Amino acid sequence: MVSNHTFNEIFDEYHPRILRYLKRIVGSDDAEDLSQEVFDKINKGLNKFQGRSSLSTWIYRIATNTAIDRSRSAAYKYEMEHHPFEEGTSLESSGAKAVKSSPATDQLVIRKEMSDCINEFIDNLPPDYKTVIVLSDLEGFANKEIAEILNISLDNVKIRLHRARGKLKKALQEGCDFYYTEGSTLACDRKQVQILPKTPD
Repeated sequence: MVSNHTFNEIFDEYHPRILRYLKRIVGSDDAEDLSQEVFDKINKGLNKFQGRSSLSTWIYRIATNTAIDRSRSAAYKYEMEHHPFEEGTSLESSGAKAVKSSPATDQLVIRKEMSDCINEFIDNLPPDYKTVIVLSDLEGFANKEIAEILNISLDNVKIRLHRARGKLKKALQEGCDFYYTEGSTLACDRKQVQILPKTPD
């Protein structure tokens, strides 16, 4: 049992993190409702928590399992098939080509749009790969913690991470041009798909 944490303290500390995590896993539209479901489960299960894992891995395990359940539901699959992209993920314009009125502001725009670009490619990974990438590279969990969250072996975490990063790297290389700006900030532009002219029959 958790003796030093009240539910309100846990909610205040973890709700922003879990909401952010769920947005990355299931998208912004479902994340808010799903986070409420997650914290309902945490509240009901808090008195049964034995401390065999850390509080954070226990909470993220609940969030991950809840997200997996949602992603498997027929309603969610229908929504993803008919509305696959979140509003605001379009990369048709590049902040790297904006006027240089404020270098500090420009760098923030570039980093944000690069992050959006990378996040879009992460979103397109298979669910197992996306989850392990988000937990490791975006949420900062160690491999052992990820194994506890996903209830898989440490070796499986390492294998899944290796494959996920390889798949992501290949997708980024094929879809983006990376370069450094004058301020030495790494940025990227989405590659334009070239449509070859039709040849006469």
